[in-house]
Amino acid sequence: MLLIEVWVPRGALSEAERQSLGRRLVDTLMVEDDSHAIEVIDAQRMITQVLVHEPATWVLGQRTSADPADPPRYLVRVSAPASWRKEISRSVVELVTGVLGEIERAAGRDPERVRREPHAVVLVDGISEGGIGIRGEVMGSMDLMEFVSRPYRDGSDSGPTAGTAQGKLIDPVCGMGVEIDASTPTLVHEGALYGFCHGLCRRAFAEEHGVSLSKHPPSK
Repeated sequence: MLLIEVWVPRGALSEAERQSLGRRLVDTLMVEDDSHAIEVIDAQRMITQVLVHEPATWVLGQRTSADPADPPRYLVRVSAPASWRKEISRSVVELVTGVLGEIERAAGRDPERVRREPHAVVLVDGISEGGIGIRGEVMGSMDLMEFVSRPYRDGSDSGPTAGTAQGKLIDPVCGMGVEIDASTPTLVHEGALYGFCHGLCRRAFAEEHGVSLSKHPPSK
């Protein structure tokens, strides 16, 4: 993620609660598990920011007038490269809603309210190519992939057979364990089969090793 914005009614959360919300969102969306190498997660965290807004005016559209702070409503916008949007949307909505439920639980309110009522709206925005600038440079999806994966790629010596004891291959770009099936992006290089979590990782690997993707069509 690049930017996570949360709008809450003014005064609905204390400063400590706002800080906790921001930290929980980052820790949950950038969870340190075996999904990606820790170097990749740390690089992603480096470019992720959370802003909590308290608008001066908040008007609900429902016909019966209601106070948006009683109970607190939430509007969350998560911005990421457009090419990532479709793949991440479902998990982002689920994870963000779970964090909001925990914030409600900690405040002594019903944590299931945000799932039962339309009191938490999550928007996943895709930023188009050419719309992201970091370090004074415009970065596309491949540039961002290079940025977040480079620390792992430079320090990793894992080969295509890593993880096969568990029936998986390790993505050589991001360190994620991937199940090999008909939909998995794969590539054969120097006689070895490599598996990738995403087409962008496959493309990054091909570019780094001088492999022509036209001779290796993606898996169906």
